[in-house]
Formats: sequence, C-alpha cells, structure tokens
Amino acid sequence: QVQLVESGGGLVQTGDSLRLSCAASGRTFSTYAMGWFRQAPGKEREFVAGITGGGGSTYYADSVKGRFTISRDNAKNTVALQMNSLKPEDTAVYYCAARSGGTGWSLRHPSLYPYWGQGTQVTVSP
Repeated sequence: QVQLVESGGGLVQTGDSLRLSCAASGRTFSTYAMGWFRQAPGKEREFVAGITGGGGSTYYADSVKGRFTISRDNAKNTVALQMNSLKPEDTAVYYCAARSGGTGWSLRHPSLYPYWGQGTQVTVSP
C-alpha cells in the first residue's frame, strides 16, 4: 500500500512557475514508478509526466515537454513536478500516482496506476 499526498497548487498568472510535490508513505518507494496526471473540467484525466523508480528515465506529454520537469528524491519519498511558463490550458486538478515497476509507454496510462493522491488545483489566469 502506498499513500500519496500532493501539495503546491495554487492560482498563478500566465508565464509563472509552480512546483508541485507529492509525499509518499511506505518503505519501498524506489520500487514504484511515479506519474503526474491532470484533469480539467469536462475532460478525461491525462498523462503529464512520469519517472521510473530509480529516477533514471523520465517521460512527458508533448504539451508540457520543455516546460515541466519531473524529479524524485527516494531518500525523502517525494516526487516533484516543476512547472514553468504556465499557460491557461494547464489549468486542472493535478494528481500524483504510483505503480509498482513500469517503464516507457506503460507510465502514460492512468488505468495502470493503483495508487492516487487526492489532487491539487492549479489555476493559470490569462
């Protein structure tokens, strides 16, 4: 079992930056791949970024590539999403998620993640 708690959301303006954090419980955090997903009103939950258990590989949605960076600190059981050059279309509830193992394309599918945080709202004003 993994429990996840996100923090760091808020209201910002276009072009601003935000850093989301996700704290995980458990002793085997490094064995879990982590993902960030988001869901805007009326839309399906979509993949934003993913990182393998050891942190050696990262993956991004095309819409955020070059602006967002995912990272993890396995000693602290945390994963972060640094979001720069934010746009109004980035407005959504952001969720972190965990799954045992996994790499590559499998990190992009929300249905493959059994553990989810409660979400944190990010709002980007024009």
